[in-house]
Amino acid sequence: MHLGAVQGRIARAAERVGRDPAQIGVVAVTKGHPLAAVREAAAQGLLDIGENRVQEALEKQAAWPDAPVRWHLIGHLQRNKAKQAVGRFALIHSVDSVRLADELEKVAAGQGAVQEVLVQVNVAREPQKSGVLPQDAEALVAHVAGQPHLRLTGLMTMAPLTDDEVVIRGTFRGLRGLRDRLTSLTSPLTVLSMGMSSDFEIAVEEGATLLRLGTVLFGERQP
Repeated sequence: MHLGAVQGRIARAAERVGRDPAQIGVVAVTKGHPLAAVREAAAQGLLDIGENRVQEALEKQAAWPDAPVRWHLIGHLQRNKAKQAVGRFALIHSVDSVRLADELEKVAAGQGAVQEVLVQVNVAREPQKSGVLPQDAEALVAHVAGQPHLRLTGLMTMAPLTDDEVVIRGTFRGLRGLRDRLTSLTSPLTVLSMGMSSDFEIAVEEGATLLRLGTVLFGERQP
């Protein structure tokens, strides 16, 4: 696990823009990796663990029920999986529609729980990706913030898979600007979940508070 090198890269990126690296968290993405990767991350102090699929996460949680970690759901969530997700993840990053928000609210209310969530925004408007479009984000943020059993703490996005730094930086800058504009609608949106293994240094420079890192920490997933 390459944690030391990654932490150094985060620190240098933060220094370039005058940020405190301590304000930038890492979600260790263990999708496709065995439970041993979760144990390794926890042993090195990485206690935020990200999974893309509900079923894979639940299997790992069942295999290590007393894991001292906070599970994050970072992948697309279908409404029919809401019942399995609420209460099992410290943070759901991918609320992208009113219908999904309403389903999560219904399940959380039934559990007497409050589920922490982020609104996912498709800043780059890529048709193959999930996320509310930027022009519709204000309405969705207001709706989610009004749900008594959901706690909205911020926004999430994914940059296009490209080597064009201008496009990547523009995506992250767009999410930060959107956050700044929407914060007045609700309690402070403190979380900006953006940046993955290929672009996390740019994300740090553009204000990310949570990085979702898998390959750069654990190497390529085994087939």
